[in-house]
Amino acid sequence: MDVIEIQAVSPFKTMLIQLLQNCVDDGASIGFLPPLSEAEAEAYWLGVANDIGDGRKLFVACEGEAVIGTVQLALTSKRNGCHRAEVEKLMVNTAARGQGVGKALMATAEACCQQLKRSLIVLDTREGDVASSLYRKLGYTEAGRIPDFALSASGQLDATIFFYKQLTV
Repeated sequence: MDVIEIQAVSPFKTMLIQLLQNCVDDGASIGFLPPLSEAEAEAYWLGVANDIGDGRKLFVACEGEAVIGTVQLALTSKRNGCHRAEVEKLMVNTAARGQGVGKALMATAEACCQQLKRSLIVLDTREGDVASSLYRKLGYTEAGRIPDFALSASGQLDATIFFYKQLTV
């Protein structure tokens, strides 16, 4: 498996659409509800494509020619926040979970932050998701919870947990 930073979505667009649909259909709380149409997924990735290089980094994990995971870094451009970045949309294909893909993507995101002199990473995830335990294992500290933050596919309102990690730069 290789993790690479991509500068353009178009060569990977079909696989990124499929990955997003796979994760949403599996119940991931990443801003969408199932079933996620191809058109909605494509519109999302086209929006990401417009933001790459303008404060957003996009990394993909590939196994051969297949995209099996992705993560984004949103780089704060505010003068009082140039030391931090936010992890967004960590996704791993359901068939590739448990193989270290998420860990590799997060390690790449952290290394990018260090290279860019970003000493603080923040993120949030739905309470009870598998990602919560991954973030804890990677040394992230829970900062707090917000109840009833995100609507689930079942119609239930779920809490979100905020995490942070301080890096040496």
